[in-house]
This record gives sequence, C-alpha cells and structure tokens, in this order.
Amino acid sequence: MHAIRQAIPERRSRSGRYTVHGLPAATDNVVWVLEDHAEGRAAIVDGPDAAAALALIEQRGLFLSTVLLTHGHGDHVGVVHDLGRRDLLGGVSVVGGAHSRLPLPSLTYRVEDGDHAPFADALVLRTDGHVTGHVSYVIEDLVFVGDTMFAGGCGYLFDGPAAAMWASLERLAALPPETHVFCAHEYTEDNLRFALSVAPEADDPVWNRYEQVVQRRAQGHAALLTTIGEERATNVFVRAGSAERFAALRQAKDSRAYRAAPPPTRPIAGLGAAGAPMHLQQLGERIP
Repeated sequence: MHAIRQAIPERRSRSGRYTVHGLPAATDNVVWVLEDHAEGRAAIVDGPDAAAALALIEQRGLFLSTVLLTHGHGDHVGVVHDLGRRDLLGGVSVVGGAHSRLPLPSLTYRVEDGDHAPFADALVLRTDGHVTGHVSYVIEDLVFVGDTMFAGGCGYLFDGPAAAMWASLERLAALPPETHVFCAHEYTEDNLRFALSVAPEADDPVWNRYEQVVQRRAQGHAALLTTIGEERATNVFVRAGSAERFAALRQAKDSRAYRAAPPPTRPIAGLGAAGAPMHLQQLGERIP
C-alpha cells in the first residue's frame, strides 16, 4: 500500500525561483530536492540516502549547497551519512533543529523556531509531537513538514504529548491554504482509509479524495502532492477541533483496527457510514 517507485511531479514556487523534485527512496520515503534557479544550487530535505538526489542534481547541472533536516530518525538523516561516506560534505551546510532530542549528524547550523535557514531564507517552524525538536521549513508557498503532517494524516507520537502534535498541526494549518505541503512518506491511502472509518457522511470530501488516491496508487503513482487547504478539508487529524479529540483519533489509528475491515465504500447519502469502530463511536460525536 505504501511503496512508491516513480518520481513525484515537480512543483514550482509562487515566484518561480524554486522547483521541488520528489524522489522515491527506500520503500515509502521521499527525498525532496529544492532547486534554486537563480543561483544554480540545490538543497536536499531529509532522506535515507543521497543516491537519487545526487543523480538529479548532476543531471540538472546544479551544485549541492544545503541539507535541511526536519528531525533525527535514521531514514531522514541517512542522507547526511551517505554524503559523508562519499566525501561530499565539504562546502555543504547541514541545517537542523537546535532542540532535537535525537542526534543530527554533521550540523553546521542549529536553528530555532522563527529563524531563517541559509537556503531560500526558509522560515523555521518548530513542530513537536512526532519527536521533540522536530522542525518544518517554509519557503514562499512551500512547506516541508517531515513526519509532522502527512497527506491525509500525521506522524506517530514517539515523544508526544498529543497536545504538542495538535499544536503543531494547528500551526501548519494556519498557513495560507494554497501552500504546497511536502511530507516525507507515502501513507496517503492508508490515512484516508482510517479517516473513512470515522464515519463521515456520503458527501464528506474525504470520499472524493480517497477514491482519487486509490486510482492513482493502483496506477503506481504517488498521491503526496497536497496543499494546506486540502488538508484542512480532508485530514481528520487537522479537523479534530481539540487536543482531546486529536488524541482519541491518534490512539484509534495506532490500534490499526480499521485495517481489519473491508475497504470502505461510499454510504448512501443521508444514512452515514456503517461499521465505525466502537471506540470511536464512544467519543459521542462524529469527527467533523
């Protein structure tokens, strides 16, 4: 359900100066390469290794100037270790959160919330919850969110608490709706399948998104390209409304009970969705 094998379609920033290239890595990771057309340079955002990114950078005649790290999990910092093994870290700035609980290798810049990273004047947002010290990067109408927000979902709460992740999602959701979201994993179909276990009505926009994603994934394409506006409309974690309801949702998804049910089918209009897990029904209300 998660594996991706094809590059993600490019996205250009509002000014046209930056292009984002998404490259599959490992099983479901995505390495984002940010191309600066004005200066002929590139930044890599996270990743388990550097191979595909280096090939693209060479193909496009760029030079690698920066690595932006969102957090310290191995499938995100592996890119730095790989560059080191290739003796390619000389002259490359490695940027990461100053308060990361996990070690960030070869850092040259430790950034705080509200700082600007030394590539594209990227605004740093501290987005805790997945792990302490996780950061996201905003460049024009682009935001690189690591494992905080996923297409249709959010990351595990390894450090938590749930209130910290909820605050981070609220902060990201407050960005302009046209902001393009770049997360680090392809979990979209699974995230939306969970969303549809929370019993939305037949006209809930989650249904349309789910049906489109299933079709794209069946054709072998990633379904990661999304915006803040789309996440506000169809991400049940973003729509939770409170830290308490968010926590209940995250706990329900972590149980994976929804995976035992058959794939969801759109209910008849006005009747709601049948078969919502009991632990969600006991919340006393549907997630909006």
